[in-house]
Amino acid sequence: MKPLQQISRAGEVVFGDASLKIWEEDIPRDWKPREKWERDFKRQVFARIIQTLNRLGWTCTMPEIDENSVKHYGAKVARWSAESKRFCKKGDLKADLHISGRCIEFDMFQSINCPTRPDHEGRYESNKVACMPYLLRIEMERTRSRIRDYLCNVFTDYQFKKPDPVMGLLGVTANEFAQHERATTGHYVAELDRAHTNMTCNVTSRDKGIITHGSSVFAIGDKGRIVTGTAYYDLNSTWQVVTGRYGFMRCQAYQIYINNPGDLRTKRNQETRLRKLQREKQKAIDEENFERAAIIRDILKAAA
Repeated sequence: MKPLQQISRAGEVVFGDASLKIWEEDIPRDWKPREKWERDFKRQVFARIIQTLNRLGWTCTMPEIDENSVKHYGAKVARWSAESKRFCKKGDLKADLHISGRCIEFDMFQSINCPTRPDHEGRYESNKVACMPYLLRIEMERTRSRIRDYLCNVFTDYQFKKPDPVMGLLGVTANEFAQHERATTGHYVAELDRAHTNMTCNVTSRDKGIITHGSSVFAIGDKGRIVTGTAYYDLNSTWQVVTGRYGFMRCQAYQIYINNPGDLRTKRNQETRLRKLQREKQKAIDEENFERAAIIRDILKAAA
């Protein structure tokens, strides 16, 4: 069998929320070379995506030329705008295919289950994958995977950028997520499994101890509660604290205790509480509610 002759193009394929995006670089700045580049991009990449969709059983239709666009921008621009778009459909799964400059976007959606945005057939639902019925989700994954595999095979330097891992029951654990976050920073040192700490203040805890990478600690959570977990150095004075299989949080060094601080049921949110009281006092003054402002003032004096 004769091997497939590849076409010399470099680009990146990225998966999003029920979507596929293609990016290319090195688009010319001058008008005529840029126009030729965009025409080749459309013929070689955009057209192949439509062909792949047709092979997979999708129906792709070009929208009608908008009369208002013809009136305001001219017939050539209106036709170009219509030709850069396709509305695609396969059963209950729908998609918008669009090319613009050096980017092609393929956004899939459905209107069967749209709890927050049932308008516009579910195009603007915030979490499309989570809302999709199971069979539609399988078809969505199959479609974008086939397009990705075809493009990465037919073009010489097309690369697939893997999406960041999602922590959860169907994703990775908190330890795996934390390790990925550390490893993908520009300061990561593989031998240390972290970045360089550089300054002592980055590893000095709230109780004046030295925090070590991978040690068990007590940390102040988002709501001021004390939580226990394993600390991993992130960057500057920021630490990752893994509190369970799917429990993950980031803390500053001053929010971490090496030793048990005692009285674990008490919230450590005094600073947040005082700031909120200050805001409430100012709000009462602005509204000329001086009785409420006086009560809050007395509370602040007692807390000082």
